[in-house]
Amino acid sequence: MTAAKLLLETQGLRVAAGPRTLIESLDLQVRGGELWCVMGSNGSGKTTLLHTLAGLRPAQAGTVSIKGKTLAGWPPGELARLRGLLPQTQHDAFSAAALEVVLLGRHPHLGRWAWESAADRRVARAALHSMDLDALANHDVTTLSGGERQRVGIAALLAQDPPLLLLDEPVAHLDLHHQVTVLDHLRRLTRERGRAIVMSIHDLNLAARFATHALVLGPGTMLRQGPAESTMNEVVLSAAFGHPVAGERFGHRTVFVAD
Repeated sequence: MTAAKLLLETQGLRVAAGPRTLIESLDLQVRGGELWCVMGSNGSGKTTLLHTLAGLRPAQAGTVSIKGKTLAGWPPGELARLRGLLPQTQHDAFSAAALEVVLLGRHPHLGRWAWESAADRRVARAALHSMDLDALANHDVTTLSGGERQRVGIAALLAQDPPLLLLDEPVAHLDLHHQVTVLDHLRRLTRERGRAIVMSIHDLNLAARFATHALVLGPGTMLRQGPAESTMNEVVLSAAFGHPVAGERFGHRTVFVAD
């Protein structure tokens, strides 16, 4: 069996916020079919890292490459078709129907001066359906709850359909049912369509359930990375969060609790 394609790679990546170094040097490889969860305490650099991987902020040192080419080597239009980012918060400057917001995800695939086609609308409606939003397609996004608006943002990213998806706390604001169904859908994208996903998350048990790989950040450093089952352990997680974490085995899963 051939190895999955390498989609994202960093070499010697240093990430900083002002004078503060958040990650000193990160060598990371993410392949199609993998779902990476990035974990760490507040201020450890999760959001800054995702923005750097997306090319929204410059690296302090090192490189970020997608499909073997550095971010600077990709024309903006091509880069928009290769990677997509879900930010931590959604900002709506104007009223718009949820369907129209999701259709924005199709813009990287449109020709110059082109309008969305019937096929683009079908993609957008399928994305809304996958996020359990059919009934809200024509609702103004400014009237939606925080969790509903978050799912609209995820649907827009799904409509963009890049091979690499970067998500900053995608299950924040979601109820338990939608936390599980959204993550299950993302996991199916990796398994069935070979997508690569890197996302930040605070819930250790959701990460343990859905991630194939984990990247655990500590103060100013990367504590550990690798397959989730071996990377997520009591010692590493306790060091990352500055609080004792205990893991208990229940059937085929390990459940983590604050000790």
